[in-house]
Amino acid sequence: MRDVIALVMAGGKGERLHPLTLDRSKPAVPFGGIYRIIDITLSNCINSNIYKIIVLPQYKAQSLVEHLEAGWNIFSYALGHFMKVVPPQMRVGEDWYRGTADSVRQNLYLIERESPEYLLILSGDHVYKMDYALFRAYHEEKGADITVSVIEVPISQAYRFGIVEVADDYSITGFKEKPASAEPMPGDSGHVLASMGVYIFKTEVMIDLLKSTDKDDFGRDIIPMALEKYSLSAFPYKKENSIEDFVYTIDEDGSRVRVLEPRIRDSSYWRDVGDLDAYWNANMDLTGVDPNFNLYGSKWPLRTFQAQYPPVKTIFRDTASKRTGMAMDSIVGQGSIISGGIVKTSVLSHNVIVNSWSEVCESVIMADVEIGRHSKIMKAIIDKANRIPPNIEIGYNPEEDRKRFTVTPRGIVVVPKKTFQ
Repeated sequence: MRDVIALVMAGGKGERLHPLTLDRSKPAVPFGGIYRIIDITLSNCINSNIYKIIVLPQYKAQSLVEHLEAGWNIFSYALGHFMKVVPPQMRVGEDWYRGTADSVRQNLYLIERESPEYLLILSGDHVYKMDYALFRAYHEEKGADITVSVIEVPISQAYRFGIVEVADDYSITGFKEKPASAEPMPGDSGHVLASMGVYIFKTEVMIDLLKSTDKDDFGRDIIPMALEKYSLSAFPYKKENSIEDFVYTIDEDGSRVRVLEPRIRDSSYWRDVGDLDAYWNANMDLTGVDPNFNLYGSKWPLRTFQAQYPPVKTIFRDTASKRTGMAMDSIVGQGSIISGGIVKTSVLSHNVIVNSWSEVCESVIMADVEIGRHSKIMKAIIDKANRIPPNIEIGYNPEEDRKRFTVTPRGIVVVPKKTFQ
């Protein structure tokens, strides 16, 4: 994968994630207790042996940049590895990045300087595990100029995605951005193929397309335009994405032979955490005995910045007064203290304190939050630096919650940071 550069789109405003994105970019939103959303995509790159990465941020990028500097300073320029964080520099005009394609166009000089064979276009705000080496191998096997990774979604949800139309051999015949109606995928009248926003281009094809038009977006503009001139193929993510680990055995002649271990179960999982309900769902998918998305597998490790916090502590076991500190089916970040309260099916970040006789259920609690005594939190997202007062209920009375907080269509209550101090 030395001849591949990954370009990570990290510039979206994330308006549907407000208030979580009031002061941070969407890829910088905390996820899974200790991670940021962008860590998932970057970990996919490292696990796929891609060590040439360009991150393209834009809006409210400071916390993202600080996180990358602190947690991803792992690249050796002496070995030809790098992670470049490239905000808009107005080298070719006076505009910020106008879209995903325009962000690459404004930085073509970086690509031409490195002269890679392939360009991998990725989103910094999706949650999934994908071996991009398998993606590249499929692209080469098909002899395509561009390959788009696709996932099956119900036809009723086609309006939410860029929909890829394919022939029986998965060559792309059409592309429609969020259509009102769509053609079903081959052999399945109930599903369509949705673009995951993951593309691989031959570099010369990318350069030709971007220099021949001023259109701004890959999904809306570049992919449909490319169909007129180039060969495009669809990569069926769930069917083909068999992330596997290698072990070595010694052959009779003394050479090492790579042997594949079984497929990772969650390697077909994918979520676009584009709105608050999807974000809450993705966090809930991490909990439980057999989570839909596993943070603990050793075959596909996830990296992030690891701050120096003490271990998690649970205290009090007073059954008479029902003052028991415990967490069940939950993820609890370092430095947290479950002090006589109960946590169920939740994701807690760093330095969270759950005080006596309080209860947190099916919620996402970000860093430096304290839950007061006798308080009850249900189906909520509580942003960082909040001190929830004693005897308060959040998530139990939708009408009252709407007077003070954002409440999603699903009924998730979102408390902005520093609401309670």
